[in-house]
Amino acid sequence: MQNPTDLLILIGALLTLVFSGIHIAVALGLCSMLGLFMMTGDMQGMISFASSTAYEALRDYVFAVIPLFMLMGEFLAKCGAARDLFTLVNRSMHRIRGRLGTATVLANALFAFVTGVSIAAAAAFSKIAYPEMRRHGYERKFALGCIAGSACLGMLIPPSVLMIVWGVLTELSIGKLFIAGIIPGVLVVVLYIGYIVWVAYTQPHRVGEGPNIPAVQQKELDRENDVPEADLRAILWSTVGIVALIVIVLGGIWFGFFTPTEGAGVGATLALALAMSRGMKPKEMLAAVISVGRTSAPLLLLLVTAQLYSRVLSMTGVTGMAQDFFSQSGLSPYTVLLLMVLVWFVLGMLIDSISIILLTVPVFAPVAMALGFDPIAFAILGILAIETGLLTPPFGILVFTVKASIPDEPDLKNGEIFRGCIPYWIVLLIAIVTIAVFPALATWLPNLALANP
Repeated sequence: MQNPTDLLILIGALLTLVFSGIHIAVALGLCSMLGLFMMTGDMQGMISFASSTAYEALRDYVFAVIPLFMLMGEFLAKCGAARDLFTLVNRSMHRIRGRLGTATVLANALFAFVTGVSIAAAAAFSKIAYPEMRRHGYERKFALGCIAGSACLGMLIPPSVLMIVWGVLTELSIGKLFIAGIIPGVLVVVLYIGYIVWVAYTQPHRVGEGPNIPAVQQKELDRENDVPEADLRAILWSTVGIVALIVIVLGGIWFGFFTPTEGAGVGATLALALAMSRGMKPKEMLAAVISVGRTSAPLLLLLVTAQLYSRVLSMTGVTGMAQDFFSQSGLSPYTVLLLMVLVWFVLGMLIDSISIILLTVPVFAPVAMALGFDPIAFAILGILAIETGLLTPPFGILVFTVKASIPDEPDLKNGEIFRGCIPYWIVLLIAIVTIAVFPALATWLPNLALANP
């Protein structure tokens, strides 16, 4: 099918279904079947092609990466590891201004290494960090923005679900994508902390500091380090266990000791052992497994229908037409890249991150490679751009997650959280520009790993 009218019908049907509220998996599946029927006119051939694609997708064991990494994060979240991370980082930074905000960012960064879902981090730290910030006089908008903004790190720092989905769709190495996200993730963390420290020095009242801080609150702050040695030792060992888990899983993938799927299995097993050592009960383990199943099953269905849609697009010639359009338009590669980023920004206001990847990457990734962009650097840049949608109204799923996790403040409006997230959105924009100008920030570590198998 090379008829432009037919192609427009196929793409228009998908967008209409998505924006009318139809689940993205159903929309992708229906449009894929429509495209196959328009090409072949044979109902039996359409069904045969769809079933063979689904079979090939489901038998690929790389799909096990998603539930296993999610299970690893779920075990650690439910056993209190996130709280331990925050507590230890917070108490080790007692002389730094804005330390609770900084501790939230660093704890989120460490927690991101064991869970690929930002929503989990947003929910956890809304309950852990927010009460502490408010108790120490933090401005509500600033505290909520810090939590929602730093939760984005879960989608950039490996093991990220977005990276897995991107790798499956484009057939890029998931292990390379994991390693590629480390330096950009560290860059975003540094910029986040820089902003928090700047606010702490220039507007200390927003972080509960300054000459007007109440004497009672100051005494409370001074008692922060009076922690029983036994409790501190337990928190320390819990954090050491998490760091060891990160090193084993990511180090094993980096040095080629095991594949990402095997690494996910090792991580889930070690996380279970760590959770059991912290007293996790069988009932809680079962709840974690069921929770992951409910979250990952729809995601795996999405990937199957997305692969089918991607194949249909390649057969219809959409990718080739897009490449021809941009190559003949006279636009520079960076102008085309800017247009792609703008599309991601707009879609981020309307639909979720995974749906954005499923809709755009099958077309955008081949075009970017044809224009000479490195596929790994483009993937990281794209994930950063798509991440902004997590903080962008009206969808902003992290904002809604934070709001839902703080039921004790009925006067809290989503707009207040969105305003608090603006500086973190700007930081993500700075990171996007930085990766576009210096793609080696994303490619250096994967190339190093490839050179040292």
